[in-house]
Amino acid sequence: MKKAKIYKPTKTAMQSGLSKFDKWIIEFETKNTGISPLMGWESSIDTLSELKLEFSTKELAIEYAKKNNIQFELIDSKERKIVKKSYADNFTK
Repeated sequence: MKKAKIYKPTKTAMQSGLSKFDKWIIEFETKNTGISPLMGWESSIDTLSELKLEFSTKELAIEYAKKNNIQFELIDSKERKIVKKSYADNFTK
């Protein structure tokens, strides 16, 4: 079976909300990628590379991987430190 990684996606710089970042994802690793000579797109003959499974908790994702004999690498996410700022702080210092 292929190797997969289990991770929680991070917020990109272009997004301000955090609503879609509470899911854990299993994504299979792909090794044989190449450029299609006809269209110039990156392609692969491995269809598992197109599969992303979403889970509500890390434990459910790990349980699914173990149940289906999937070798996995767990990538823990770092907790984001939120510093609350006020607009008035720009003028008081």
